[in-house]
Amino acid sequence: MDMEEEARLAILKELFKEDNKAMSSARMQRYLLTRLMIDKPREWVERQFTYLRDMGAVTIVQADTVMVARLGERGDFHLQGLVSIPGVMSPSARGGA
Repeated sequence: MDMEEEARLAILKELFKEDNKAMSSARMQRYLLTRLMIDKPREWVERQFTYLRDMGAVTIVQADTVMVARLGERGDFHLQGLVSIPGVMSPSARGGA
């Protein structure tokens, strides 16, 4: 399975767990490194956020020097298995949301 597809699913799942359904790219970078051993620069994480935004899964706001992604309805639907977003691993491939 493609690392970017897996990382995008992990991003959606982590956003879902947050009380406000949002997280900064800097914090997500630390999460991906410490939990999934994905060691990528913040710019890479922000490219994943942008991809997910382009697919309608998240919304993005710029906060100072970092991006903040917020889970959108389509991203939530992907986690529930109601829709399939191209380029994002299926939740059933890793045990659901």
